[in-house]
Amino acid sequence: MTEIRELLLRRIRDVADYPEPGVMFKDITPLLADPAAFTALTDALAEIAERTGATKVVGLEARGFILGAPVAVRAGLGFIPVRKAGKLPGATLAQAYDLEYGSAEIEVHAEDLTAGDRVLIVDDVLATGGTAEASVQLIRRAGAEVAGLAVLMELGFLSGRARLEPDLNGAPLEALLTV
Repeated sequence: MTEIRELLLRRIRDVADYPEPGVMFKDITPLLADPAAFTALTDALAEIAERTGATKVVGLEARGFILGAPVAVRAGLGFIPVRKAGKLPGATLAQAYDLEYGSAEIEVHAEDLTAGDRVLIVDDVLATGGTAEASVQLIRRAGAEVAGLAVLMELGFLSGRARLEPDLNGAPLEALLTV
């Protein structure tokens, strides 16, 4: 696993002062452009899906779609997008959550998750945990079980893990990298 971590870290670019001054943005586009790194990432996340007994993968908008869809294919599972409010046609379930300066809402198609589903949530970054926490609540409201949460990278200094672990009820939270 150390070899994979080193490969992934070498392919993540730091962009200073983006999207605002004082922020060091972690750009994963070089990783996505490298087939060996993207394959290693997909394989590592698919192994987590298999280990947790997931039956479906939920990807959080937008980079969670990029990571979650190939993980679902690799693991032989269905993929469910969790989108920002107003982006899905048809009947949806919505979950509001607070941001640092305001609030937001995410949605999932109501029929995409059922009581028998065990869901692995996939995203690129765990920061403060607000979106991930809302997705956990949304999945449970749909009647499904959260099998775990897997992210490429956790920004440990923002304490998202501490916020999420009580809501996960023992389901694993796995970060391939912690920065």
